[in-house]
Order: sequence, then C-alpha cells, then structure tokens
Amino acid sequence: MIRTLCLTLAVLVASSSAFAQKNKDDKKPAKKGPKPFRWVNPIPKGNWPDGLKHGTFKSPSMNIDVGYCIYLPPGYETKKKSEKRFPVVYYLHGGRPGSETKSIKLTAHIDKAMQQGDVPEMIYVFVNGGKVSHYNTPQFDSFGEDVFVKELIPHIDATYRTIAKRESRGLEGFSQGGRGTTRIMFKHPDLFSSCAPGGAGHSTEKSISENHGRENDNLVFAEGYNTWDLARKYAKNPKPSLKILVHVGTKGFNYENNLEYMELLTSLKIPYERLIVEGVPHSAGLIYEKRGLELMKFHAANFGLLR
Repeated sequence: MIRTLCLTLAVLVASSSAFAQKNKDDKKPAKKGPKPFRWVNPIPKGNWPDGLKHGTFKSPSMNIDVGYCIYLPPGYETKKKSEKRFPVVYYLHGGRPGSETKSIKLTAHIDKAMQQGDVPEMIYVFVNGGKVSHYNTPQFDSFGEDVFVKELIPHIDATYRTIAKRESRGLEGFSQGGRGTTRIMFKHPDLFSSCAPGGAGHSTEKSISENHGRENDNLVFAEGYNTWDLARKYAKNPKPSLKILVHVGTKGFNYENNLEYMELLTSLKIPYERLIVEGVPHSAGLIYEKRGLELMKFHAANFGLLR
C-alpha cells in the first residue's frame, strides 16, 4: 500500500511538473510593437556589401534630416576618375511606419549579381517612406511621397554620379512599397521609365477607391489617391509611356488581388509584364532569392544597358 501510494505521488508530481513545463513552453513571447518612427535610421551592424552606405539630407519642407540608404556598384569608386555615371533604381520598402533600412537585405543579391557581371552596374537607393509608408498624410505631418519625389531624388542627382534623366531612373517596391510604386509611377510618369511594383495590397487600395479615400477610421486619403483611380487617370493619357513589371509570389496573401489588378491594367489597355514566382510567400527577399536577377535585368534593359 505504501509503495503504491509513493508511486502515485511520484506520477502526480511528474505530471504536475510536465504540465507546468508545457504551460511555460506554450507561452508565446509578447509581440513587439512597431518601433517609434524616425526619419533617420542608421544601418544596423551586419555583414553588408561594401557598396552600401547611409546618408542624410535636410528636408526643405520639414526642416529636419531625412535618411536614405544607397548601394553604389563596384565600378562607382574604381571608375571615379573617368566620371562614369550610373542609372538609379529607387526601392520602396514594405510595412509601416517607414525606415530606410527595411529592405537593405536585398543588396546581398544585388551586389552578387553585379560583382559576377550578371547585370550591368546600377545604383540602388532605399527610401524612408514616412509615418504612413509612401503616402502624403498631412494629418500626421508626414509627406512620404513628396519628400521622396520632390526632395530625395534631386538630392541624389546632385550628390552622386547618376544619369539624372527619366530614361535612366527606375522605381521598385514590395507590399506597402508595391502600393507606393504603383501610385507614384502613375502620378509621376515623367520621372520614371522602369517600374516594378511587387506584392502590393491592391484590395486595400480598391477599398480606398470605393470608400472616398477611407482606409480605416483613422486614415482617410484624398479622393483618387489610390492605385485604382490613378491607373484609370493615367490610361486616359498614357504619356510618357511606362515600362511596368508586376511581380508577386503565388503563396503570398496578395496574390489573388494582384491578379485582379492585372486584369484592371489589361482592361485599361496599359501595357505591362508579369513575374509570377511559384511557391513563394509574401516576401521580397525570397522573390529576390529565386527571381531577383530578372527584376534587375528588367530595369537594365529599360535603361538601354542590355543589348
């Protein structure tokens, strides 16, 4: 009887310990909220390509410093004496709020392709999209689009050896950056020749269009300030013409609404190419890992660098 009682107590203690451990293991770490928004975000420590730099400029409209990251190709420094100039691709990050460091992991793929000579050399600039990424939101004192278009681009052209003309300027972005790329390319076709929006949330943009600019109770944009209405407006006078490559992964949560948006472009007779990446989720990094070379070559071809 005593032996049985001891065994029972041992089992109960073991079960209680296992249950406590299971509860401990099952506790999920508390989700971290978004980092406070800052216009300047230095590059974190890491093994980055030599060509990746961080810079700032003084925003004339806001009178504060604004950060950006820039990738300078291998030949930028070695060919300095020749004053060789390079085309530029501006990359718009995903997520909210903005930070110029959000998409710089892509430089590993970009640098490898250029070091190996797989694509011609180009400059890539990584943009800080502001408090509501890549939108002008005066209600939050943040003008992500205007700071990029009206201030950052002139600063880059004045500071680095760019080919400062539309034919040598590209625009690309993913997720929120895909939304931004789409809106900005249709608003400013005079600035960009090569545009590659990826994984954009066009269903949200469609809802904004249908609800008079309202994304949610706290976020209302100007009428027509969305990817659907801007495409319709551009289609009425598609000049200058844009080279467009819509890219998305088949496992991404925006896959279906990107297909729907491509149907809109087709119905509006806006020419575009598509890059559908099989089996890839909502991830710019995984898309670059599998098909990034095609995105880079798309821009290079539009810049006249490939024959």
